[in-house]
Amino acid sequence: MNDRVSIAVQEGVADVRLTRADKMNALDPAMFTGLADAIAQLRGMREVRAVVLSGEGRAFCAGLDMASMASGGSGLKLSERSHGAANLVQHVCTGWRELDVPVIAAIHGVAMGGGFQLLSGADMRIAHPGTRMAIRETYWGLVPDMGGFALWRGSVREDILRELVYTSREFSGEGAQRWGLVTHVADDPLATAMTIAREIAMRNPHAVRGCKRLFAEMTDGDTASILLAESREQIALMGSPNQVESVRANMEKRAPLFVD
Repeated sequence: MNDRVSIAVQEGVADVRLTRADKMNALDPAMFTGLADAIAQLRGMREVRAVVLSGEGRAFCAGLDMASMASGGSGLKLSERSHGAANLVQHVCTGWRELDVPVIAAIHGVAMGGGFQLLSGADMRIAHPGTRMAIRETYWGLVPDMGGFALWRGSVREDILRELVYTSREFSGEGAQRWGLVTHVADDPLATAMTIAREIAMRNPHAVRGCKRLFAEMTDGDTASILLAESREQIALMGSPNQVESVRANMEKRAPLFVD
């Protein structure tokens, strides 16, 4: 971790924030490192049952810090597969999908280019309706290369995605929600995201983690592998302490007491 990203955990919810507010949370080398370190830290925190990802200040993330990159200070090795199938800049977006708990992005202000790819890695995305968004890379003569094409599969009609990528035109949080790129719009995205995260934290954590694994299988697997994965997850849960506690808590109309 560094001064670019903070993590605070309360009642099973990890509040993860980009903290470079003076630069609208633009992505520089230190931000890439901070995000990768945050993902690694969260992976080892068994008390965490849901994650909310947001940005401090006026924006979620303004995208790449072009001045930092132009100065030759990036040191980013795009051809290097440093995180499984991904390089570092891809991992800071795709790594949220690899966590075993749901991740909710709370988006406001601006989410451009790399910032938009970053929010695309979340399981759910809550945006202020007036958020300024763009898949901005072709504006700079580049292609989206932070995992966007892998993350956008199935979330939006391909012709709409092609238009947004090819033109790099700006759109609003409301438009993103209409097209399936954003889950909900809300006047207070962070509060809404926290409410959803706390509700998730009240569910059997082993069942939620199993569901996240099944969503990954649904994206990448064939029908046979998905059906087998469903059965394996269910067999492991049936009769387990947390599953029994789920039933008892519902029958007794009380908050469940789960064990991680």
